[in-house]
Amino acid sequence: MSERKVLSKYYPPDFDPSKIVRTRASKNAGPKQMTVRLMAPFSMKCLTCGEYIYKGRKFNARKETTDEKYYAIPIYRFYIRCTRCSAEITFKTDPKNMDYTCEKGAKRNFEPWREKNAIEETEEERLDRLEREEEEKNAMAELEVKTLDAKREMAIADALDEIRTRNARIERGEGKEGVASVQDERDEERERQEREDEEAAKRAFAMQDIPEETTEAEETVTMEDVPKDEAPKAAAPSFKRVVKKKKDLSSALGIKKKVALV
Repeated sequence: MSERKVLSKYYPPDFDPSKIVRTRASKNAGPKQMTVRLMAPFSMKCLTCGEYIYKGRKFNARKETTDEKYYAIPIYRFYIRCTRCSAEITFKTDPKNMDYTCEKGAKRNFEPWREKNAIEETEEERLDRLEREEEEKNAMAELEVKTLDAKREMAIADALDEIRTRNARIERGEGKEGVASVQDERDEERERQEREDEEAAKRAFAMQDIPEETTEAEETVTMEDVPKDEAPKAAAPSFKRVVKKKKDLSSALGIKKKVALV
């Protein structure tokens, strides 16, 4: 086995370098493919073996650029193999619906949201839908108007009831004169209550002042009746320093003093 890294190569005797011709492959030899790592963009069922492939399953796929375009967006095709029977499954991008379309080898599982979005609305259906929305809006506006009218009618009815009661009171002679008499009675009652409160306060203060005067009088009488000789004499203050005797705490602490021998 020859070495991989050498300075000189072996050329056989019959080697002719003029026979070697450089050739270039054509640029448009076919769609360019490249291997990529991707996850299944949707759940699908293999048509060959019936295997279910869930969304997010990882594959080593071949990516191919097709000739189709949606406006200026290129459409790509991907080739994967079933995980059970290795049958080829292809799907491509769908820029119009921002999704993927399954081409062959598998069938996409049922998704109701996809079918709802796939159904295109006709002009008649759009007009019917707009009319229904307008009717709903008008119904809400009518309901609001009805509630406002009901509130207004209730307020008017309350005002009419008040006016009727007032007129009836005036007819019975309970008009302004009756109101004035009621007001005068209330003022008189308030003044009477205030007078009673003032009298009660005066009586309370008078009862508190009487015992104090009697006690002062008794004190003056008792002090005058006592003779001067028998009056208690107050002790003269002394400023002599008093030495306190110290307590012997040695016995409490368990300390025994030695008895002096001399």
